[in-house]
Amino acid sequence: MSVTRRQALARSGAAAASIAFAGTISELFAGTAAAAEPGPEAAAGTGGYGPLVPDPDGLLDLPEGFRYRVLSREGDELRSGEGKVPSHHDGMAAFPGRAGTRARTHLVRNHENRPTAAIRVPAVKDLTYDPMGMGGCTALELDAGNRVLAEHVAIAGTAVNCAGAPTPWHTWLTCEETEDKAGTNGYTKDHGFIFEVDPYDPRRTGAVPLTAMGRFQHEAIAIDPRSGVVYETEDAFDKPFGLFYRFLPHKPLGGRGSLRAGGDLYAMRVPGVRDLSTVQETGTTFHDIEWVPVPDPLAKQTPIRFQDFGPKGITHAQKLEGCYWGGTSVYFVSSFAKSADGSAADHYGQIWRYDPQRRRLTLVIVFGPNTDVQLPGESPDNITLAPSGGLMVCEDGNGAQHVFGLTRRGEVYPMARGRQNIGTPEKPEWGEFAGVTFSPDRRTMYVNCYTPGTTFAVTGPWRH
Repeated sequence: MSVTRRQALARSGAAAASIAFAGTISELFAGTAAAAEPGPEAAAGTGGYGPLVPDPDGLLDLPEGFRYRVLSREGDELRSGEGKVPSHHDGMAAFPGRAGTRARTHLVRNHENRPTAAIRVPAVKDLTYDPMGMGGCTALELDAGNRVLAEHVAIAGTAVNCAGAPTPWHTWLTCEETEDKAGTNGYTKDHGFIFEVDPYDPRRTGAVPLTAMGRFQHEAIAIDPRSGVVYETEDAFDKPFGLFYRFLPHKPLGGRGSLRAGGDLYAMRVPGVRDLSTVQETGTTFHDIEWVPVPDPLAKQTPIRFQDFGPKGITHAQKLEGCYWGGTSVYFVSSFAKSADGSAADHYGQIWRYDPQRRRLTLVIVFGPNTDVQLPGESPDNITLAPSGGLMVCEDGNGAQHVFGLTRRGEVYPMARGRQNIGTPEKPEWGEFAGVTFSPDRRTMYVNCYTPGTTFAVTGPWRH
């Protein structure tokens, strides 16, 4: 294993007051919320809601006044009786109750299961794509007090379901982070697709791959609510790393099932830039961004990132992960880049903004490296809007694992810290956080611990 930033800091005894980052924070929030500016901070100089209080039960540290409820844990029995709660809780979204059940919340939760997963998503009739796929989604229905009313399989037989996004019509798009084809790892069908999941009645969507959206190592997506254009990130694990895509649906904003009608897939080319990691200065802006048709979206012979995009090539980036729509732009995250892995340069996290009206790409934030090993700030991943109008970000690195907040004033603060030790007392390790999302009424934060798979509901004095 390569030495991470946290390990290097721990060995040198380095420490800092808070996360180090550079950039124009206001750009992140342009048009993302009607919420007011957060009120006075709970702890002067640290922002947020004050210091984290150690959890006597050893599950989740939160600021004073906040509390959690464990909704579901890996290995428990699903309420439906279909089998056990699967492993590797990952991306997630919350949806409002249907007519007559407005006080309820529906969660759809990914399970990033590979063939070696301890507990697969149970194969259920009419909801299973490939019987040899271990991944998929489960759905939970909660009452107003976050008590679980129902829990069942929403899609099965998929693989490595990482992130995704909700649609404007209240379905979930779950993304496979793999390129394995039929015959690999025992699979009977090709994998690397996006699937639509209805949180209220999954049988209305079934297990149908949205093949026109590309077959690659999908991470997350974001949908332009005005045009219906879908943006997609690719978290490819080796050089030349992933691409940033846009998908133009034939039936934009057409509602449940409309993406099955197909569309056209393009990859982003930044003129003169082959690798986004080489851009180090925040505020750097590129104009006249090009979108190049993907030669073979199904990657029948060659993975998309290796395909021929012409003499100008295409723009790559390591660890393209979180993606969200804000105001008039789409934001996407590169969690880190390491030259030792083959990246053209090093960084500890970037957030990019693409404005489709102006065809303009801007590097908004760069993270690290001067961070205390016990404070948040390594490898930003899942991102969601907080009730205060700031952001909540899951980090995906080594050492202590946090959900951290980013205020409109540019302050970064710890919101939660995982306490479930999956290592040893001598060499502790903590599972990463994933899937952070808020209830429709903004009163509850839901978040997953990846390992051991645990879904939490966090309530408290959220600022609105």
